Amino acid sequence: MAFRVEDLQALVRLLREHPEWRDELRRALLPEDTALLAREVAALAAEVRGLAEAQRRTDATVQALAEAQRELAEAQKRTEHLVQQLAEAQRQTDLRLQELAEAQKRTEQRVEELAQAQARAAQRIEELAQAQARTEQRIEELAQAQMRTEQRVEELAQAQTRTEVTLQALVETVRVLVKDVATLKGDSLERLYRDRAASYFARVLRRIRTVGPDQLGLLLDEAVDAGRITLEEREDVLQADVVVEGRRDGETVYLVVEVSWEVRSEDVERAVRRATVLQRAVAHPALPAVAGKVLAPDQHTQQLASKVWRVLDGKTEPPAG
Repeated sequence: MAFRVEDLQALVRLLREHPEWRDELRRALLPEDTALLAREVAALAAEVRGLAEAQRRTDATVQALAEAQRELAEAQKRTEHLVQQLAEAQRQTDLRLQELAEAQKRTEQRVEELAQAQARAAQRIEELAQAQARTEQRIEELAQAQMRTEQRVEELAQAQTRTEVTLQALVETVRVLVKDVATLKGDSLERLYRDRAASYFARVLRRIRTVGPDQLGLLLDEAVDAGRITLEEREDVLQADVVVEGRRDGETVYLVVEVSWEVRSEDVERAVRRATVLQRAVAHPALPAVAGKVLAPDQHTQQLASKVWRVLDGKTEPPAG
C-alpha cells in the first residue's frame, strides 16, 4: 500500500496532538548515529542561540559605551568651552585689577590735591570771615543810608503826587483845547465848504445853491408826512454837514457832503446813508460826497471813499467806475 500525502498530513496532525510520540517516531525513523547527530545539532543550535544572545548583549553594551563616549566628548567640549570662558574672565579680571590699581593711584593723587585745596579753602574761609565782618559793618552803614534814602524817597513821592495832579489837570486842559481846536477846525472847514459850495462842487453840479437847515427841514417834513422816511431818518439827514442842490445832466440833483479835516470811513458811511434817505425824501437823485484836507490812509477808508465824490484840499475826484 503506497504512502499518500493525505497520510503524511494525518501523521503530522497526530504528532501535533500527541507531542510524546515525536521521540518514538524519531527513534524509529533515524538510526542511532543519526539520533546522536541530531542531539549534537540541537546542542549546537542551543549554543548558537546562546552566542547570539551574548552577541546581542555585547552589541547593546557597545552601543551604550558609544553613547557614553559621545556624551563624554560633549562634556569634554563643554568643559573646554568653560575653561576658555574662565580664562577670558581671568584676563578681564587681571585688566580690571590693573585699572583699579591705576584708579587707586589717581585717587591717592586726587586726595593729596584735595588736602591741599582744603588747606587753601581754610585760608580762604578765614579771609572771608574777615571780609564778612567788614561787610556787616558796611551793611550797617548802608542801612542807615537806606533809612535816609527812604525818607528822601517819601518826600519825592509826595512831590511826584503833587506833580501828577498838576500834569493830570494840564492833560485835561490840553484835551479840552484839542477838542475845541478840532471843533473849530471842523466848523471852519464846514463853513468854508458851505459858503463856497458853488466853487468847490462845480465839477459835480451846475447852478449850485446851498440848502439851508430850514429849507431842508421842510423838505424832510413833507417826506415824513408822506411816509417816505421816518422821523429818525429825518433827524439823521438834518445832521449832514453840507447839502446843496444843482443840475446835472438836465435834472435836479442833491449833493450830501460830510466834511472832516481827515476824512475817515465813518464820514463816508454817513454821507452814503444820508444821501440815500434824502433821495427817498425828495424823489430826486442825491449823491454822497466827502470833503476835507486829506483822506485817512487805511484800506477800509480808501475802498469806501472810492465809491463817492471826494473833494480833498480843493481837488475834486469822481467815484471810481
